[in-house]
Amino acid sequence: MAALFTDPTFLLLAAVITAAGVVRGMSGFGAGMIIAPVAGAIYGPQWALVIVVVVDALPILPVAIPALRIATWREVTPVAIGTLLCFPLGIAILTAGDPVALRWLICAAILACVAVLWSGWRYRGPRNAAVSGAAGGVAGVLSGIAQIPGPPVIAYWMASGLPAVLVRANLLAYFLVGEAISIGNLWAAGLFERGPVMIGIAAMPFYFAGLMVGWRLFGLASDATYRRVTFLLIVVAAVLAAPVWDGLLKG
Repeated sequence: MAALFTDPTFLLLAAVITAAGVVRGMSGFGAGMIIAPVAGAIYGPQWALVIVVVVDALPILPVAIPALRIATWREVTPVAIGTLLCFPLGIAILTAGDPVALRWLICAAILACVAVLWSGWRYRGPRNAAVSGAAGGVAGVLSGIAQIPGPPVIAYWMASGLPAVLVRANLLAYFLVGEAISIGNLWAAGLFERGPVMIGIAAMPFYFAGLMVGWRLFGLASDATYRRVTFLLIVVAAVLAAPVWDGLLKG
């Protein structure tokens, strides 16, 4: 593992992961959408998925566990079930797809998700177990491809009419359950190879450091400012990690 800390590609990823940690600490979301495209460009989509899961596995615990007591489980459960059922579809797409095509798909999906969230669009249709399960299903597919379950669930729950504290608790509870679903599916698919797991473990301190900075910055500006910074960094990461740059760099 020590050799990683002299590897320029890992140090580049570590810098991105640190920035993602700051974003997560400030706004509560967005880390996966920053890390996934860059890690995919450096190590490939399959390794990127494992790296994101490993990096985010421990930091989510201290903030998510207290939320379990106040989360509205009648809202969380059908979404989580949808994710559980559809996550394997995302894994199948990931393992069967061409790596370059998958990188394009991941970058496009992230940019589309940012566009939806940045526009302020919220789901206004019926709210029942079937619709909740469908929202979770979309999140599950995105999780299986690139570990980016947040946008469809955020867009769905932000229009739920629940108090903000309950929406936040639901999201944290869902992300914790989703982490367990991700780990179980990656294990079953045999994707927990030594290489990406070690990279994820080595990157954890950088992510923690970023989280600490983000938490300290929280409250120094408005929520709108945090969200604008988050969206901007996500867009930059997705655009710069797009395969279009590969030929330019090699040329």
